[in-house]
Amino acid sequence: MATTAPEPTSEETAVEPNFSLALNQEQKDLVEWVHGFAEGVMRPAAHEWDEREEFPWEIVEEAAKIGLYGFEAMGQFFADPTGLSMPLVSEELFWGDAGIGMSIQGTGLAVAAIVGQGTPEQIGEWVPQCYGTPGDLKIAAFCASEPEAGSDVSAQRTTAKFDEATNEWVLNGQKAWATNGGIANVHVVTAVVDKELGSRGQAAFIIPPNTKGCEQGAKVKKHGIRASHTADLHLDDCRIPAELVLGGKEKLDERLARVREGKKAKTQAAMQTFEATRPIVGAQALGIARAAYEYSLEYAKTREQFGRPIIDNQSIAFDLADMAMEIDAARLLVWRAAWMGRNGVEFKNAEGSMSKAKAGEVAVKATERAIQILGGNGYTREYPVERWHRDAKIYMIFEGTSEIQRVVISRAISGMRLR
Repeated sequence: MATTAPEPTSEETAVEPNFSLALNQEQKDLVEWVHGFAEGVMRPAAHEWDEREEFPWEIVEEAAKIGLYGFEAMGQFFADPTGLSMPLVSEELFWGDAGIGMSIQGTGLAVAAIVGQGTPEQIGEWVPQCYGTPGDLKIAAFCASEPEAGSDVSAQRTTAKFDEATNEWVLNGQKAWATNGGIANVHVVTAVVDKELGSRGQAAFIIPPNTKGCEQGAKVKKHGIRASHTADLHLDDCRIPAELVLGGKEKLDERLARVREGKKAKTQAAMQTFEATRPIVGAQALGIARAAYEYSLEYAKTREQFGRPIIDNQSIAFDLADMAMEIDAARLLVWRAAWMGRNGVEFKNAEGSMSKAKAGEVAVKATERAIQILGGNGYTREYPVERWHRDAKIYMIFEGTSEIQRVVISRAISGMRLR
């Protein structure tokens, strides 16, 4: 017997009727444009730069020439009110190649710190210097980790002391695993201003080009993303003007005074930058995962064993089905976190950490299964899946390990400070 549908409640009628997960035309055009660069420029060069283990200046220059690298492009991507443009760009670039993609996007970490914590004057002066212009390319580095302070940023030992006589900050210490470290035009460095205050006594500083006492240390030989330059940074009585503390010295002094009085301070310097970039990092991992999925899917459809395509084997078909589901699930987490961040929606359940942790683990699993599907071919450097597997692993480690992300998530959902 037919029944009449119940009348919607007031809460149901309050839901916006135009909810959609479809990309708008501008976003579709953006994806197509970046994908074309990734397919036509990055992929053909990926193996060479992975073997060379050098910063791909020529490829980044090509990105700058078409407007894909530069402060104007970054401004346009971040201006998208949905928050999706930057994740969309990141996924396509890292579908092309993670090492080259990191070289193109690595400057963005320093820029995120300057934009997120700097004064309008600092933003206007230093963000353009992070990128330079086509033909006069510049890059920037964000330096937070140290040999004894990775996930535990409160363990940092790099110090910043103010010299009243010269009106300068004096920085001393060593930074580790810095993307673009030492070869950057602009370095943004976190340091301890007041040791007694722990992580709340830290601040971030801009180090201008060619500053004495700021030098590259050992270059890191990495398992993956080898086209991205990673190195230590040594600070030896590195002097910078007083106004180059992000946010300004007056605001820093006010914040430190509040903390000393037992009042609440804002998020400390390094974690504030990481929180803003986690959905973007998740999108990077998605690009690697999608590359591995698409490649292994086509391989399984054409590779024959025992007289039939190997995708006819249920075990392989199910692996591919799982890869497709997990990539889509991770993408939805990334998009949600990016939208929330752009629109000022509170991360009540650590949605940013969820997106980064899930996408990183999906990338590792997808690339591992891709190698298995290709068999012996997948283990050789003649096929790209072994490189993608090496590239993927870092996404369970940097900008907060998967374990640290679970600490953040568990604290958020429980309200307890778990250890």
